[in-house]
Amino acid sequence: MSSTNRTVVVTGIGATTPLGGDAASTWEGLIAGKSGVKPLEQEWAAEQAVRIAAPVAVEPTEVIPRPQARRLDRSAQFALIAAKEAWADAGFEAKAGEDPKVDPDRLGAVIASGIGGVTTLLDQYDVLKDKGVRRVSPHTVPMLMPNSPSANVGLAVGARAGVHTPVSACASGAEAIGYAIEMIRAGRADIVVAGGTEAAIHPLPIAAFGNMMAMSKNNDDPQGASRPYDVARDGFVLGEGAGVVVLESAEHAAKRGARVYAEAVGQGISADAHDIVQPEPEGRGISQALQNLLERNDLDPAEIVHVNAHATSTPAGDIAELKALRKVFGDDADHMAVSATKSMTGHLLGGAGGVETVATVLALYHRVAPPTINVENLDPEAEANADVVRGEARKLPVEGRIAALNDSFGFGGHNVVLAFRTV
Repeated sequence: MSSTNRTVVVTGIGATTPLGGDAASTWEGLIAGKSGVKPLEQEWAAEQAVRIAAPVAVEPTEVIPRPQARRLDRSAQFALIAAKEAWADAGFEAKAGEDPKVDPDRLGAVIASGIGGVTTLLDQYDVLKDKGVRRVSPHTVPMLMPNSPSANVGLAVGARAGVHTPVSACASGAEAIGYAIEMIRAGRADIVVAGGTEAAIHPLPIAAFGNMMAMSKNNDDPQGASRPYDVARDGFVLGEGAGVVVLESAEHAAKRGARVYAEAVGQGISADAHDIVQPEPEGRGISQALQNLLERNDLDPAEIVHVNAHATSTPAGDIAELKALRKVFGDDADHMAVSATKSMTGHLLGGAGGVETVATVLALYHRVAPPTINVENLDPEAEANADVVRGEARKLPVEGRIAALNDSFGFGGHNVVLAFRTV
């Protein structure tokens, strides 16, 4: 099939997050304004400057059989759980080749991770040092490689149209979904399983992020530590988990009578070319990504009523994003309800774009925007540039076609903006 610019829709969603072991419980937690941040209880946490994080609500070994789990890095475990939920939610009962509704040669998988199998790498190095060469697991390499989550998801569903792994730090999950949209638009696939995953709650990443002053050290108030747009925000809280969607050409979905959550309108991408870590303070790169989104896709700014912001709770990054929205959309930004769901889930790094895409799609489907919690004193610059949803969830317009954005940005200056729309 050589058709291009086909309409792409979301037909399945799945997640495992600090708020719940599936998409439904995660969404319930988001709407309720629940925090998944907790004190770290591991012995190694006592010597850390940062002693809080947002672990998954349901351990993957409660879902995946232990023999299989032992051969998967934690990041791949999360991805597999979320992907299987999304696959079933889309109405598929078996992998491609076994389900007559799915042609394996027309099925792809794009699952991203910003860091990959870091826990496997570090744990097996400890085994090497402490117990010797012969005790290192023979599964180490296929567990630690960054494409392991995508490869395992591809194997689980039987994808043969292409299995890919974008790596762009905290923009990775969103870039995976954008890549998947383009796969379908270009005619490479009819269905793509796409999203992001991360599992980096480990002494080394926490020490490293803490020493670079990127993370909140509000150890005495874990649930209040992630506070985007608050004047006292002092960094992000590390989370873990995965979010996955099933994307499908509208034509293919209609032929099989699939339930459609939303249209995946497209993506906008840019790079800051500013700094390896610090965001460009005026949001110029973000503005370019937004412009790129509008120029390359059929999207009316007046339709956009909701933004799931990147908003990690860092002093510079939160405001740069809002400045970019104001610059590009002008007065249209006044009717965009901005939610920062990382205030509840923490920052899932490469998994953030996947989980936040699930949240964005469900916000459109249910026509309600999740709240941003912990904003006790709104930054005046945030108030001047955006309409932040605070405290309680907010209903979105109940009639007519509406759209929403999911913003994701990463170290290195990577900017990815995804757009979704009701059908």
